[in-house]
Amino acid sequence: MLIDLAFALVLFHRFGRIGLHGMIVLAIILCNIQVLKIVEMFGLVATLGNILYGSIFFATDVLGEVYGKREAKRGVWLGFAALIVTTVVMQLAIRFKPHESDFIQPALQQIFSLLPRIAAASLTAYVISQLHDVWAFHFWKARTRGKHLWLRNNASTWVSQLIDTVVFTFIAFVGVFPRSVLLQICLTTYLFKLIVAAVDTPFIYAARKIAKAKGIGAEPEALQRVAAQIG
Repeated sequence: MLIDLAFALVLFHRFGRIGLHGMIVLAIILCNIQVLKIVEMFGLVATLGNILYGSIFFATDVLGEVYGKREAKRGVWLGFAALIVTTVVMQLAIRFKPHESDFIQPALQQIFSLLPRIAAASLTAYVISQLHDVWAFHFWKARTRGKHLWLRNNASTWVSQLIDTVVFTFIAFVGVFPRSVLLQICLTTYLFKLIVAAVDTPFIYAARKIAKAKGIGAEPEALQRVAAQIG
């Protein structure tokens, strides 16, 4: 979790908004592969992809805080496009007849044959929860008049993560696992996402500090129009 958020912060420091967009693309692809791995943490059953998924909410919140709502939404749709492309390309790839020396095909088949259902669940949950997160983040930013970054970061993410967890778990795993395991996955998934959301709070303050130090951020639309007219 800490390594994941640290990578997101480093990419932002080095590449700005492009680094955050890249982190969203990387995370959405990797977490949809990792979600197939079921693990036990502290006696609770969970999917491994939950930890990495938290960096997507972190990235969109930083984009919204530093560059504005439009840039945050752009990041959401970029991740959406990346997962569609990955799903289509890998479905074509596993349908190619492998050479007799190929020993990777069974592993690829096992992983990516499940990807369409996982991707459908992920895309549905991702779009709904991420667009809600962007809206809620700016809703709380307006209500607090730009103060209390920790509040809008957590308040927006907690509700968005709940939406994401419920939608994804039931689309992806209904009929795959018994009801008791399904409910446990849902509860533990949300619990771990809450932990990630809380842990990323100091990272988002660090991101804002980086933005201020570099003098980057969202300009008011009027200033953008003036800048465009000047040159």
